[in-house]
Amino acid sequence: MAACAARRSLSAVNRLLRGGLAHSVGAEFRPARCALLRPVCGCRYQQDRTLSSRNRPEGKVLETVGVFEVPKQQGKYETGQLFLHSVFGYRGIVLFPWQARLYDRDVSSPVSEKSETSTVHGSKEVKGKTHTYYQVLIDARDCPHISQRSQTEAVTFLANHDDSRALYAIPGLDYVSHEDILPYNSTDQVPIQHELFERFLSYDQAKVPPFTARETLRAWQEKNHPWLELSDVHRETTENIRVTVIPFYMGMREAQNSHVYWWRYCIRLENLGVEVVQLRERHWRIFSLSGTLETVRGRGVVGREPVLSKEQPAFQYSSHVSLQASSGHMWGTFRFERPDGSHFDVRIPPFSLESNKDEKTPPSGLHW
Repeated sequence: MAACAARRSLSAVNRLLRGGLAHSVGAEFRPARCALLRPVCGCRYQQDRTLSSRNRPEGKVLETVGVFEVPKQQGKYETGQLFLHSVFGYRGIVLFPWQARLYDRDVSSPVSEKSETSTVHGSKEVKGKTHTYYQVLIDARDCPHISQRSQTEAVTFLANHDDSRALYAIPGLDYVSHEDILPYNSTDQVPIQHELFERFLSYDQAKVPPFTARETLRAWQEKNHPWLELSDVHRETTENIRVTVIPFYMGMREAQNSHVYWWRYCIRLENLGVEVVQLRERHWRIFSLSGTLETVRGRGVVGREPVLSKEQPAFQYSSHVSLQASSGHMWGTFRFERPDGSHFDVRIPPFSLESNKDEKTPPSGLHW
């Protein structure tokens, strides 16, 4: 397990170097005590760290950010845990965990297993298993380096005024799966740069990790729980392209004497193979409980046609959908292009759009 964690850590850090992000590791990797480094302004390297010249960022000096820890195979990470994202490479800190139901269509579950099931429009029955995700803050210094691969303003809310389509976002807030956490520790009392860091967390040298939740974080979590909660995750792989979908209910608004229900959905595309592919088209089917079935086709996603390669294998984005009914379903395909010009379709796992039965008024801003 330690060797596997080491490979994942090195892979993530090497992707950062190729992408220009401000971390690296020394030539000798020890899973539990590997120094996590980042370039700083200057033209010389520290004498006590070595790095291959072909990976060395031009004109950068490495300084220590922290020390890697062994990833947890059992149990959860605590509030205040520092980490490196194993896929997107940014530095972050855990705020609190979510217990989600993961419906993985690539895994066949035993019939006898006690777990919830998901079936949508004739698709096969899938067993849902409990899986841990984390609400995290992203280091603002890393946001510019990951913006082409992952949105850093993906967590959005409905604005509380007459414009039923108005949204606002909390920059640098993300959801991270347990296996994407590469934990590390730091002696820096403010190791993450984010406008909410010191408002949400305080430093306590006697604690492990030494960053503990302030009352403002606990109050914010409680008041905004219905709009932050991550409950269901859907995953499916087609021809080495894995699609993960996480829907979030955002609330209801009244528009032209009718109710409009809103959802946000986060999608991650991952290339698990070695062939470079590019996303070209999307094709959605959206079914509403009111009986309507809508088809949406278009080029790319969120104005982009991302390339997925071995060096940059993943792309993540968020979008929104509204219905004039309290529930519905979505499913569809992404069309990818191979280097030889041929195309293939990747299935988007079907997922439900459900509204909260005990709905309250969505937030109009940050509640403390």
